[in-house]
Amino acid sequence: MINSIENDIERILVSEEEITKTVKNLAGQINKEYSQDGKNLLLIGILKGSVMVMSELMKYITVPLSIDFMKVSSYGEGTESYGVLNVLVDLKYKSLQEFDILVVEDIVDTGNTLSYLLGYLKDRGAKSVKLCTLLDKPDRREKEVKIDFHGIRIENEFVVGFGLDYAEKYRNLPYIGVLKKEIYAK
Repeated sequence: MINSIENDIERILVSEEEITKTVKNLAGQINKEYSQDGKNLLLIGILKGSVMVMSELMKYITVPLSIDFMKVSSYGEGTESYGVLNVLVDLKYKSLQEFDILVVEDIVDTGNTLSYLLGYLKDRGAKSVKLCTLLDKPDRREKEVKIDFHGIRIENEFVVGFGLDYAEKYRNLPYIGVLKKEIYAK
């Protein structure tokens, strides 16, 4: 029998169709916000989870934009945030003064890393810094983070797919699914 990652999914939480509809809605809001003269949009994807969201989002954004990626953490080897932003992969741009930055995320969970990251980008002189997320899990929030472009609010469940992973697996699922507890509670 072929082992499929789909066998590890308890249920589909957000379908592929709902993701597309949500992303199109987010892109419409972004188009309206950044269509004003003088806006210079820079989408920043946070690796690795945001890759699918950002790729899908870019298909529907009609205003000029540039893209870049960052890989950041406010966590050490464990699971507790230690309150310092660790930039593992930084932007190619030295100065951000000419950019209106839109950070694109797959999910906003505790808010710890994002609160540090948004402050870091503001401190680097960006004209503006806003946040777009496909999923929001407010029940897990430890630090308040302003979400400017908000997708779908979800309950506190362990979700994977469409960029979200567990142990680097499941990112390639075209939907958001709830992972079976026996998979991650080993």
